[in-house]
Amino acid sequence: MYLLDTDVLIDIQRGHAPAISWFASLSQLPSVPGFVVMELIQDAQNKQQLTNALKLVAPLPLVWATEADLNRALSDFTTYHLSHSLGLLDALIAACAVGRGATLCTFNVKHYRVIPGLVMAQPYTR
Repeated sequence: MYLLDTDVLIDIQRGHAPAISWFASLSQLPSVPGFVVMELIQDAQNKQQLTNALKLVAPLPLVWATEADLNRALSDFTTYHLSHSLGLLDALIAACAVGRGATLCTFNVKHYRVIPGLVMAQPYTR
């Protein structure tokens, strides 16, 4: 199971050819953490961008953190925020992936590399 990070969705939204090809090659739709959708909404600078972001993620299964995931995110955030600059949303997104045994598709390896048990993939060439 793949979970998509915000940067991958932005590449798809911007029409980055390798991202589009990779996405089209998938036999199963990847999932998107609700926190990633919230990041896309936060990054929208106008109503059109907001509409485009929501259209992009509409067909994808949306996943949310369980209580266990949230506890893991709190622990990781507490442990790695000061030492490795782990962000709040990154801790939550990573916890969703770890909790489901999913692979997080991202190019933000630096943000996530400290998370124990997190499997990441850079799914195409940038």
